Amino acid sequence: MEHYKCNSCGNTYEVTLSRWKCDCGGMLDLEYERGKINPSGWPEYPNSMFRYSEAMPFDEAVWKQVTMGEGRTPLIVLDDDADTYVKVDYMMPTLSFKDRGAAVLMAKAKQLGAKKIIADSSGNAGTAIAAYAARCNIACDIYLSDATSPKKVAQVRAHGAGIRQINGTREDIAAAAQQAVEDENAFYASHVYNPYFYEGTKTYAFEIFDELGKAPDTLIVPVGNGTLLLGAYYGFKELRNSGLIDGIPKIIAVQAANCAPIAQAFGSGAAVAEPVENTGTLAEGIAIAAPARSRQILEAVRATGGEFISIAEDEIASARDMMSKKGFYVEVTTAANYAACLKYDKKPDETLIIPLCGAGIKSK
Repeated sequence: MEHYKCNSCGNTYEVTLSRWKCDCGGMLDLEYERGKINPSGWPEYPNSMFRYSEAMPFDEAVWKQVTMGEGRTPLIVLDDDADTYVKVDYMMPTLSFKDRGAAVLMAKAKQLGAKKIIADSSGNAGTAIAAYAARCNIACDIYLSDATSPKKVAQVRAHGAGIRQINGTREDIAAAAQQAVEDENAFYASHVYNPYFYEGTKTYAFEIFDELGKAPDTLIVPVGNGTLLLGAYYGFKELRNSGLIDGIPKIIAVQAANCAPIAQAFGSGAAVAEPVENTGTLAEGIAIAAPARSRQILEAVRATGGEFISIAEDEIASARDMMSKKGFYVEVTTAANYAACLKYDKKPDETLIIPLCGAGIKSK
């Protein structure tokens, strides 16, 4: 039986509709009996991320009511370098990798009997939560910045969610959503706070192993709140603990130079990132000035012998243009990943994977 455990003080809690953080204010992790992963059973499941459902904390009856075929996205050689791949994770129902986490989180909300959910987002997570809430017939409000891409706002609205646009920082938007959760006694479907979201994003690692037949040497991963980075880290950790791989890939974390609190903390050797001022970046999806899980993100990057790369605005714009000319029309934030690849000192025969997190049609 799963339960929550505080990452700061160690307190444990029952999984309920109302619990989303520790009484001490700390972040909650999910603990349950994690058996050894057995790939021989994977072909028995649908060709979606729920191919790996035996490594998730709920049964088939739950996810079958929620899935829209998310996951199992293509892993494609980028160009002349046969060891550099892109994982086309925008090939999802709502055109971003956030569908991985949203499908699992909303399946859990449905299982718990949620009547209304509230989420805050820079855009993609809100779209994904809104879509899967509609799938689950659960009322939904999404809190967004008033500067969010109109295309993302239109997606959220199309799924029938209530839209609450806030003039303020990303942290102001989260605070407004959290206050509404308390006032309305709603389920907080947070891709940052709720650890069930990471049970979905960890399938990114399972798919890479499934497709390559091994762990890659290196992952380039964008970092705002760390939902993909932590999911990938947890997924490869489970594969290692099951004896399927020898080690976890090195994580190269990417931040926009104009909003890089975790990169700064990594450079200074700090255990936790201090909040910074977001001076404005094209990469709205990773523009998080005060990331709530910075401690865990830093621990993951350091544990894998990884590093941070900060990307300037002109590098983001140039990289997006270059990706388009290779046939991949990506969201602006995703372009930062390719910009980091261009700056990374890749060794010969080093297997490296870049996620294409969002489709270009979602950007301004």
